[in-house]
Amino acid sequence: MRHLRLPGGGDLPVLGQGTWGMGERSSARDTEVAALRRGLDLGVGLIDTAEMYGNGGAEEVVGAAMSGRRDEVFLVSKVFPHNASRRGTVEACERSLRRLGTDHIDLYLLHWRGGTPLAETLEAFEGLRDSGKIRYFGVSNFDPGDLRELWEHELGRAIATNQVLYNLTRRGIEYDLLPWCRQQELPVMAYSPIEQGRLLGDSELGRIADRHSATPAQVAIAWVLASEGVCAIPKAASEEHVEQNHAALEIELSEEDLAALDARFPAPGHAVPLEIL
Repeated sequence: MRHLRLPGGGDLPVLGQGTWGMGERSSARDTEVAALRRGLDLGVGLIDTAEMYGNGGAEEVVGAAMSGRRDEVFLVSKVFPHNASRRGTVEACERSLRRLGTDHIDLYLLHWRGGTPLAETLEAFEGLRDSGKIRYFGVSNFDPGDLRELWEHELGRAIATNQVLYNLTRRGIEYDLLPWCRQQELPVMAYSPIEQGRLLGDSELGRIADRHSATPAQVAIAWVLASEGVCAIPKAASEEHVEQNHAALEIELSEEDLAALDARFPAPGHAVPLEIL
């Protein structure tokens, strides 16, 4: 498994497992747990979740999947903006830890920008880190203006990642956000790398997939992984789906492939508002 270097040391796997939509139906729990555990079997140890997903249910699924295998997991979770006060962040983290059945979260993110002053959330993150409840902290869905404001705080410059929407149809971050993050050596985590499946019927993507004896989803993930400083966290709710996502690591897109995808899904030539799902 390839890795990105985290600010201050440590490694972030370039491919992970997303859990948005998990933990919402008890009938799917065993299948979801098995999928995550299959990912661990394959070395896909990055698991991304949040207190928001399934109202905490996704964290419980992740906790079940990690049982007895915590040391194989680089665990990411997120705090709601409305919980991101100094005290609220700590309490939210402790609730997440209970649901996850662990004593620490590897990377804890502010899910999106809310009304709480950034300094207050950052101080809470620092306290959680100092107490050993989290190892790193970061943000999600921050646009370039948010990041520049964050950088005005000394603790803000200690963030480990910005998790944002990025895929072939959502390339706006390439204009300003991604270059800025690369300049700061700040890894970017890309969620929804296949646009929740909406990309998969595209004919050009299908032609490139055929050339690689792969699926359109694998090519879409490989395209994200080819971006410098970016990791991808596709969701997979079945073992077969996890195996297919993992196989995307073996795809090397040619210059011809990349040019064809650029022509089909052009990057914007101007700044656009940060897109979210």
